[in-house]
Amino acid sequence: MNKQTLAVKVVEKMMADDAFSQWLGIEVVDIKPGFAKLEMKVRPEMVNGFNVSHGGIAFSLADSALAFASNSYGRVALALENNISFTKKVMAGDELTAITEELSLGRRIAVYNITVRNQDDEKVALFRGTVFRTKEQHFDDS
Repeated sequence: MNKQTLAVKVVEKMMADDAFSQWLGIEVVDIKPGFAKLEMKVRPEMVNGFNVSHGGIAFSLADSALAFASNSYGRVALALENNISFTKKVMAGDELTAITEELSLGRRIAVYNITVRNQDDEKVALFRGTVFRTKEQHFDDS
C-alpha cells in the first residue's frame, strides 16, 4: 500500500481504539505521512476552577496530533518527552486546531512541533514532542 493510504489506515485504527481522543471530541481533519491536523471544541466540563480550560485539554489535543503524525509511517512510535507552553487562555466554547510540523525523522527518534490555535487563529499553545520509533509495525504489510 502507498504511504498516504498507510498513514490514513494507521490513524483510523488508532482513533478507533483511542477512547480518550474520542471523549475529547477530536476530529481528524488531515493526515499525511508525518503530518496531522486535528480539531476539537472545548466543552464546559473541560474547564478548571478558574473557568479556564484545564491545561491538559490543549496538551492532550497536541499529544494526539503527535501520536497520529509520528505513527503515520506504519511503525509504532511512543512519546519520550513532551512539553508545552500556553500562550493564551482557552475557554469553554473555543474551537481548537492542532497542526504538526515534523522537525526530525530518524531511524529510532523523531521530533515534532505542534501549534494549537483557536477559532480566531490565535496561538494558544506551543508543544514539542519527541518519540521513540519502535520496530513494531501497525500492520503486517506496512
